[in-house]
Amino acid sequence: MTLKEYLDSLSEEKRTALVGRETSDVRHEAFTEKRVVHAGLSGRLIAPEEYQNVWHRAMSMPPDGERTYTVYIHIPFCQTKCLYCGFYQNASRQEIEDVYIDDLIAEIERDAAMPHLKTVNIKSIFIGGGTPSSLSVRNAARLLAAIRENLNLCTDYELTFEGRIHDLAPERIETWLSGGVNRISLGVQSFDTILRRRVGRIEPREEVLARLTLLKCWDVTVIVDLIYGLPGQTVDLWMKDIATLMEASIDGMDLYQLNVFPHGDLARAVKAGRVPPCADVAGQADLYHAARDFLTVHGIERLSLCHWRRDPRERSLYNTLAKTGAVVYPFGCGAGGNVGGISFMHHRSIEVYHEAITRGEKPIMMMEQQKSKKLRSVSNEIIAGLEKGYVDLHRLTSLDMRLEELRILLCIWQKNGLMYQKNDLYHLTADGEFWYVSMTQSMVECAEILMCE
Repeated sequence: MTLKEYLDSLSEEKRTALVGRETSDVRHEAFTEKRVVHAGLSGRLIAPEEYQNVWHRAMSMPPDGERTYTVYIHIPFCQTKCLYCGFYQNASRQEIEDVYIDDLIAEIERDAAMPHLKTVNIKSIFIGGGTPSSLSVRNAARLLAAIRENLNLCTDYELTFEGRIHDLAPERIETWLSGGVNRISLGVQSFDTILRRRVGRIEPREEVLARLTLLKCWDVTVIVDLIYGLPGQTVDLWMKDIATLMEASIDGMDLYQLNVFPHGDLARAVKAGRVPPCADVAGQADLYHAARDFLTVHGIERLSLCHWRRDPRERSLYNTLAKTGAVVYPFGCGAGGNVGGISFMHHRSIEVYHEAITRGEKPIMMMEQQKSKKLRSVSNEIIAGLEKGYVDLHRLTSLDMRLEELRILLCIWQKNGLMYQKNDLYHLTADGEFWYVSMTQSMVECAEILMCE
């Protein structure tokens, strides 16, 4: 099927969802909504009774020398639950944490001894959550020692430890860094005291800034995450946060669009009137562009459409590699990754995770067979380019000549004010940048249609 035939076969509603719509207000109305949280391909589901055999086969295969290898480790504990969070799983309790770290270390040791992982060099590790920084000093030290002892780290590895401001105490920081951590990512979300407390963050603005200053006494890359679209967040409040980033002791920043999950705590709180409304999609677009323009004018280097850096030491390796085709070995309850042509997620329940580890099994909740290697390469190329704001059609057609038909889609977006062409590349316009995730998903789906998979 040609791309034109495919687009012509769609209902008006489905076509609009896929390619957007022609409008004089591209910034606010090019698409009705954000299509996905993360763009990518879907594979074929594998039956649960096959999980362990498929996993062991994948881990007995020799590694692909063309791939980059990364690790994701999940810590499913938080001291408090933030109103907007879709990842919260468990309140921190020391006795449960101790057993969990025992299980996590056992999982790492077992997998690291398997032929596949035993022979690869790990470029980046991301310890996320939850709140990894909530781990006790002893358990953080145990986990980091297990990583160093069992995984082969590249000499220029990046090891990120995700955390919250209230955990930034000297003893904890010393433990993380002596254990090999060289990048700390902090979910500040906003510097505004009222906004922070509205969504479950406790520390006032002054303490946040003081803790960031304290952290920079150590030789470590410091990243701050901010969210735009929080309940009651105005453009003025948002731009005050952005200005504060310029003054804070940090190396880089991630600016994320708020996702309001339909049945989540935040949606319920807004509906009940306990917090002010969140910005709609059009309002989020205004917040995005206000920050983008400010940072651009001030010469802040952009690593992707969401990630910025003030210092070259910030590489954002895991975020970049995980989105563009790296192998991700997952460890821990709720972790997800891919290896050997399969993608999978671990059980989110600590109890179920513990039982699987005790049985000597990989704690898999869902597994799928990925698309062909060639289609994955095309998808990775599309995602990598649009993460940086462009599509290299020449590169795509060198992978498969059928992808020349993607020019139809690119020309529609050009006509609609989402892209422009320059030097054989199709670049996102400033207005198009806000919609890049939806556009990426659409282009990946169209490539799959053209490649007949």
